[in-house]
Amino acid sequence: MASLPLIRAAFLVLFSISLTLVLGFGLPSALNFIARCLGLPEASVTECIVVVYLFFVFYVVLPPIPRGSVKTEGKAVFITGCDTGFGFALAKHLHKLGFTVFAGCLLKDKGGDGSRELEELHSERMKVVQLDVCSEEQVTRAVEFVRANLEDPEKGLWALVNNAGVSTFGEVEFTSMETYKQMSEVNLWGTIRVTKALLPLIRRAKGRVVNLASMYGRMGNALRSPYCVSKYGVEAFSDCLRYEMKPWGVKVIVVEPGNFIMATGILTRDIVDATASKMWREADPGVQEDYGKARFEQRVAVVRSYCGSGLKDMAPVLNDITDAIRSCHPFTRYNPMEVHWWIRMQAMTHLPAAISDWLYF
Repeated sequence: MASLPLIRAAFLVLFSISLTLVLGFGLPSALNFIARCLGLPEASVTECIVVVYLFFVFYVVLPPIPRGSVKTEGKAVFITGCDTGFGFALAKHLHKLGFTVFAGCLLKDKGGDGSRELEELHSERMKVVQLDVCSEEQVTRAVEFVRANLEDPEKGLWALVNNAGVSTFGEVEFTSMETYKQMSEVNLWGTIRVTKALLPLIRRAKGRVVNLASMYGRMGNALRSPYCVSKYGVEAFSDCLRYEMKPWGVKVIVVEPGNFIMATGILTRDIVDATASKMWREADPGVQEDYGKARFEQRVAVVRSYCGSGLKDMAPVLNDITDAIRSCHPFTRYNPMEVHWWIRMQAMTHLPAAISDWLYF
């Protein structure tokens, strides 16, 4: 099967050719008419449009220009949420590349499978830390552990990857305020809490902060408001932090994964059924009456269908995070996702809302 970058490149080339034909046959006459009205040379407008458009095509379609890589030797990375999923895979991947990894695991003290497997590597460069990002006390202890175990504390911490997060679903009127608080407490406040605690060490190294947001941090969707709210917050926090850290030489990067439900197992039928049952049971009787059980079950069925969807391979996300950590000139944002989600995100974030709403809702 072709890799994601190749599929995306092929699709964009076809799209570009089609758009080029439209631009070539339909737009020139209109642009030249406008140019004549403005007293400009006819050719200049068309030529400028074509040149700008070609630059856009080459920028999007061509592989990234090599931007150099930093040496991994002696550099340490702190990763949150390493019990399963992206965090667990990333910890092993960066360790293999030569980084010293501080792997924050929620279930370390309870003997969780992920933390135990990382500890069984028996490596001086793999240091597993108990970490609940919602606990100020545990975050403080984790930072103290990092300071005590850095090879050279004066050089600081090279990178922080804020990966810990939770997900859920539900229409607004069926979602409790407690659920909104839980999503924000882990996905947003946890990111802020850990970042603030480790920033002095990262500033010392002129290192990186890599925050995992989501495509739903850039666009909304029905049934996903608690998750979207928290991830929009991560995007805003990352932008503000990037501006503030620029004078210090610290780079702040956002990774926005698409649908990786199959790869991470973050959503299962059991989770969907248990969540839906709780939502219906706790919903206001008036809301239950207005929506009706049949309509509610239809919406739950839609979410249930997502359980087997998405990319099965975590490699696109791991590669982008790795590039954000190793590249001498990392991108501000990375979008590891399927082509159709990437196009949808561009449409939702660049087109007028009336058009994007008409296309997708």
